[in-house]
Amino acid sequence: MTFKVITGQFRVIGAQPDGDSIRFYPHDSAALARTGLAVRPNAQGGFQLRLDGIDALETHYRPPHAAHNWHQPPELADKASAELLAFLGFTDVTRKEQTVTAATPATIDGYILTKFADKYGRAVAFAFPGEPDTGAHDGGAHFVDPDELTRSANHHLLEQGLAYPTYYSGLFPDLRQVLTAAVETARGKASGIWAQDVTTVGFDVTSIDDLESRVVILPKLFRRLAEYLAADTSAVDMSHFDQFLAAHGDELYTLDTGHSTHLDTLVEVRGSRVRLTVAPEDIIFREK
Repeated sequence: MTFKVITGQFRVIGAQPDGDSIRFYPHDSAALARTGLAVRPNAQGGFQLRLDGIDALETHYRPPHAAHNWHQPPELADKASAELLAFLGFTDVTRKEQTVTAATPATIDGYILTKFADKYGRAVAFAFPGEPDTGAHDGGAHFVDPDELTRSANHHLLEQGLAYPTYYSGLFPDLRQVLTAAVETARGKASGIWAQDVTTVGFDVTSIDDLESRVVILPKLFRRLAEYLAADTSAVDMSHFDQFLAAHGDELYTLDTGHSTHLDTLVEVRGSRVRLTVAPEDIIFREK
């Protein structure tokens, strides 16, 4: 399927990359302009990537109205971030409060394949170290086949069991199937998150600390829980979470039915217990 190819550099020093996002600096600003991507570059011309098709555990997420960042179980969240940087070629990475202070080398050449930027100005992309296939034109259209997709950082994180599949409607079905195959392999081996995942089994929300240190769940569901609970941290009361989800209006459809619906219809809340009733790879979210 056709994407736009952009060559450039991955840079991490002074930034806070996690398991599914990193800064990218194009070699040629004119090539970026040719793509028509509505990214939000910084003063040096770099912009944030959102890795397509995956969602890693949160290392630092600030819900609206919250006084501080929230995170998911740090061991797995940090492992995903470290694996992304290692896959791209960074070593000897040191951090201070999530910010990278040193890495070897300082920059890594690579390329991204993208079709659009999200509402936050992040390019939704597949990320690769090295050079694109012969014949790829910087800033131009590039046909992506499933074999090339298996060489992406996105696929690697799923294969290692260090990210959840989180699909949006712009992702082509044949590429989605390649990612799902990686998920099934990792889940079958109980790799990474899949040894502890309770997204569809169900989990009790009795404290904020549980969400941050113990409960391994789909990050999108974690973010909605964090947003709900951050509004009033004095007590944990799940009695209105379904109404909160309904008001949030996450549009989606499920692969088994193809019917359009919203996230609240797939989340079961019984007292303090919450669970997603459909496997993450069978949900297709609509991009806002």
